[in-house]
Order: sequence, then C-alpha cells, then structure tokens
Amino acid sequence: MSANLERYTDRVEHYADRHPRALDVIVVLALMGCATFGSALTMPGAEPPDQDKAAVILMGVSCLALLRHREHPRTSLAVTAVCTVIAVGLGYLLTPLLLAPIMAALYWLATVSDRKTTRTWGVTATVALMLAATFSDSMDGLSLVLRVIGPFFWLLLPLAAGRMTQLRRAYLQSVQARAEHAERTREEEARLRVTEERMRIARELHDVVAHHLALANAQAGTAAHLALADPPQTKKILTDLTGTTSSALRELKATLGLLRQSDDPASPSLEPAPGLDCLPDLVTACATAGVTVTVTTEGAPRPLSPGVDLTAYRIVQEALTNVTKHAAAETAHVRLAYADSRLEITVSNDGPAAPSAAAVEQRKGFGVMGMRERAHSVGGELCAGPRPEGGFEVTTALPLQPSAPGAAETSGPAAPAAPAHPAQQVNPVDPVDSVDPVEGDKP
Repeated sequence: MSANLERYTDRVEHYADRHPRALDVIVVLALMGCATFGSALTMPGAEPPDQDKAAVILMGVSCLALLRHREHPRTSLAVTAVCTVIAVGLGYLLTPLLLAPIMAALYWLATVSDRKTTRTWGVTATVALMLAATFSDSMDGLSLVLRVIGPFFWLLLPLAAGRMTQLRRAYLQSVQARAEHAERTREEEARLRVTEERMRIARELHDVVAHHLALANAQAGTAAHLALADPPQTKKILTDLTGTTSSALRELKATLGLLRQSDDPASPSLEPAPGLDCLPDLVTACATAGVTVTVTTEGAPRPLSPGVDLTAYRIVQEALTNVTKHAAAETAHVRLAYADSRLEITVSNDGPAAPSAAAVEQRKGFGVMGMRERAHSVGGELCAGPRPEGGFEVTTALPLQPSAPGAAETSGPAAPAAPAHPAQQVNPVDPVDSVDPVEGDKP
C-alpha cells in the first residue's frame, strides 16, 4: 500500500514539475468546490446564514490567492486565513470542507519555509481560527472544548504533512548529491589509476629499452674503434651486440605482452620478471661494452619477495647503464649486503674527480628519479651522488619483504649489518621485490 502511494506521489510531483500552473489551477478549482459545498452545511436544526453568497465570494477570493502560493506563500496564507475567519464570523459552520483552502495554504507554506517561519505563521492562523470558532454563533450547540480542539487538529494535519514532504525532498536531494559525488569520485579514481598505470608502463619500457640501447651503443662504439686494430675482438663484440639487441627485443615483447594479456586462462603465460639471479647476464653485457663489473656479497643471502627482487635488479641495471653511458670509467663495483631485515645495494665506479654540485644537477635525468621511486615503492631508500675520491655511487636500502610506499625509516640508506661471512667475489642469485624503473644520469 505504501509503495503504491509513494509511486503515485512521485508521479504527481513529476507532473507538477513539468506543468506547475496547470496543477495549481486543478487544485484551486477542487478546493473552491469543497469550500462552496462546506459553506452550505449547518448544525442539525439550524438555519444557514442570510448571506448565502458571501461565503462563495470569500472562498473564491481565498482560492484565487492560492494561485500565487509558489511565489508568495505567506501572503496566500494570510489572505486565506482572513477570508476563512470572516466566513466563520458571519455564522458559517467551521467544517473541514470550509477549512480546505487554509489547510492547503498551510501545507504549501510548510513545504517551502523553514521551521521558524512555518511555526510563526501556522500558530497565528490556527489561533485566529480557534478564536473565530469560539465566538461563532453557528457552533452554539457544541461545548467550548470541541470548538477549540476541532480547528486545532484539522489545521495541525497540513503542517505535519508539509513538514514530512519537506524532509522527504531533502532526503531525496541528499541521495542524489551522494550519487553524483560517488560518480565524480569514481571518474577521478579511474583517471588516477590510468595516470599511475601510464607512469608504471613508462618506467618499465625505460628499463627495457634504455639499458639495452645504452649497451648496444657502447658495444658498437667499441667495435668501430677496434675494427682495424683487432678484427677478432671486433667480431666477438659484434656477436655480443646481436645478443644484446635480441635480449632487448625479448624483454620488450614480454612487457608489451603483459599489457595485452587478457583474463583468459588459456592465454599463453609470460616469462617471469628478472631478479638478482640475472646479474651474471648483466655483468657479461657490461663487459662487452668495455666496463668490467665485480659483484660482492656480504652476509647470508636471504629470499626476497618478487617485487623487491625486481626492484633490486632494476636499480642495479639502471646504475650500470649510467656507468656505460656517462662515466669515464672502465670498472664498476656492485656490493650486496644482507642484514637482518634489509638488503643494502651499492653500485660505484672509479672515475675522475667529482664535479661541482651544480654540474651534477644540470646533468641529472630521469634515471636517479626512477631508481628512487622504485626504492620508495617497496619501502626502501636511495641515495645517489659523486664520491669525494672520484666517480659516482648509488646506494639503496630495501626491505627483504615489501612495505607500504614511503615507509622509509630514515632519509638515507640503512647502515649494513656486520657481515656473517667474509666478503667474496660472486654473482648473487637471490629473489627481490618489485620497484619503479627510471632513467639515470651519471656525471
């Protein structure tokens, strides 16, 4: 029953929104008919007032005033109340039909006005009608209590109904506002996710393309330099160059395949992401570019999560790429130090004396920024800069298991724990967590 009533109410409100004046005219005509019929009612055995046309005129004026209730609700109520009080004073019986125009005026006032205005005007109109009923000759057969209680309850009903309608409209508006806000929030979140995904793809492609192209460029330059002086070495370098470009194509294909991968379980699986166990291949590639890389492990190697493993590998890869691209050095050193809960990685090279800070900033690209983003993404820290004795050094401290981004404990890398085993020259094979790629610059 309530569902049907609510459905009909919604239909009426929808029609009223589209044709407000037409609905007002229909309602006013209905109210005029009710008031005219109510003016003909009398108490049993009583005679109607002599002014039989006065009630029709008064009710007509009050109903016409209701046509302006949307623009002037208080004026409409005042005119309707005055006309009703005069009609009751002339001896017409105060019935719900005679009160129909003022009840409509009170309802419309309660739907558009605040509580204070509704209370003030509603109480004033109710008191006026109660006083008129008290002194009316048409209700001599009723007690004073009935004269007062009747108008009070009849006029209280439209005030309560109008207040409920106002609350319902406010509720519907708040629901609509929440829905619009949720829609805007979803759109903003979708745009944010798209932006983050674009940045992640850019970092991955940078790691894949920039590293291998830098090595290929160094290998090609070395081969051109030794073409006449050492043909066998040139041939070996060109063979390694083929392997470098093939590896770049494979990684690029794997990255693009990941972007195209669907949720279909029958789709072909992709190759696993690289980790520290791929360092031997990275060292070999750098050697063909003319840079000798040594890897030292301190402490007992610990298992790393896939994300941290990928992050550690990408940072080492980017740092060594910067050495081959920017550093006038023939050797580089990679140090892996395992502590209780962290892995410290240091990549350094021997080069000329450190340049000025202004020169370093001028020559910085996206590489250091990307390495730092990768480290922060798993809760680690990274520092990079020239060494006082010459060359460049990148130091990062990563948790063995990833933590929330930005959960770094200090602004610089954590100090390595005392090694469990003496330093030894090895190529580490360890899993580590993922991180953000970047393009770096080395002075």
